[in-house]
Amino acid sequence: MTHVFHRNPRLPLPTAIGGEGIYLIDSEGKRYLDASGGAAVSCLGHGHARVIAAIQRQAQSLAYAHTSFFTSEPAEALATRLVQSAPAGLNHVYFVSGGSEAIEAALKLARQYFMEIGAPQRQYFIARRQSYHGNTLGALAIGGNAWRREPFLPILVPAHHVSPCYAYRDQLPGETEQQYAQRLADELEAKIVELGAERVAAFVAETVVGATAGAVPPVAQYLQKIRAVCDKYGVLLILDEVMSGMGRTGHLFACNEDGVVPDILAIAKGLGAGYQPIGATLAHDRVYDAIVGGSGFFQHGHTYLGHATACAAALEVQNVIAEEKLLDNVLARGEQLRSQLHGRFAEHPHIGDVRGRGLFVGVELVAERASKAPFDPARRLHARIKREAMRLGMLTYPMGGTIDGVRGDHVLLAPPFICDAAAIEQIVERLALAIDAALTLE
Repeated sequence: MTHVFHRNPRLPLPTAIGGEGIYLIDSEGKRYLDASGGAAVSCLGHGHARVIAAIQRQAQSLAYAHTSFFTSEPAEALATRLVQSAPAGLNHVYFVSGGSEAIEAALKLARQYFMEIGAPQRQYFIARRQSYHGNTLGALAIGGNAWRREPFLPILVPAHHVSPCYAYRDQLPGETEQQYAQRLADELEAKIVELGAERVAAFVAETVVGATAGAVPPVAQYLQKIRAVCDKYGVLLILDEVMSGMGRTGHLFACNEDGVVPDILAIAKGLGAGYQPIGATLAHDRVYDAIVGGSGFFQHGHTYLGHATACAAALEVQNVIAEEKLLDNVLARGEQLRSQLHGRFAEHPHIGDVRGRGLFVGVELVAERASKAPFDPARRLHARIKREAMRLGMLTYPMGGTIDGVRGDHVLLAPPFICDAAAIEQIVERLALAIDAALTLE
């Protein structure tokens, strides 16, 4: 009997006791190739000696000091490091303990910004269907993951949602990427006008959609057109890079690939690579300056803001990524992964789409390729694939409800940045075996 309250209490879990590079090891000695980095977290794999040493050094000198009294050297150094690579103007970093907290901070910061500049009527937030922004009540409210939201709808703050940028499902026949992007931008503009432009605070979007729909990248010009709509109506743009950021797409900040600068940006997961809980919210100068020049106080906070040991771990993670030029490897191995998946599944009757950027890749399953019809949700194909992959010694991150929160199945792959070509080949082989095994189960 376990006394730990697990997220799925009925499901017995193996006990992880160790990690070595791209592998996790359970108490029975079984090794699992971590092809999803947990939930796109473990970008440096497991047991990384440099990061562990950095944690030990920091804990020996200063483990924690409350940020109402002190700043710390690792927090200051990490913020400086992030700002040097961030989109221009994102010069201020607010450290939290994870992705949901980073989104909560972003929402509150956007609201307070408008209070500070004398526009308290701006209270509405717009996001997209089939996006996930976290599990706290504020993040859940703005998110578009229908399944996660449904039980808590009576206690969620109202939010508004527009269509996702989901080319595989929603781009029309004969419609160019530019036309599709424009149609989505027009939809956002119409929603802003409908709500009253003077009452809309921010538009929130994942730069590359993560867990809910499976590594769905934006089409060309989409984010640029969205940025233009936000600018036209004085609406803040909040980008969620909790999953897709910190090198996962081959760029430290995923939006750099799109040439877009948000007003507020949320990161986590790969920031600390799982070695310590940490996330961050980056604010543009104009947002930060409104606070400093107004009340001078951001009315928000958590106990473990700017945790010194967590910041020291994340700083060393970023040092390793830069010094070992791992983003080059992410781009190369990501290209290999997508290419080999396309090759392996080119004639597979139940693989509808392979997509993503860098080592952030989604595989969408369909009952029939031509019509893109999904499998019956009652079959829970995604859960079967996860189970079969674990049986074969590999961790993947499958999810159901890909299309609308109920229908659709996909598998998310987010292996560590340290993967070599042989590891990618193993991932493709084991995934193919797991999918075929899951499809034959009754």
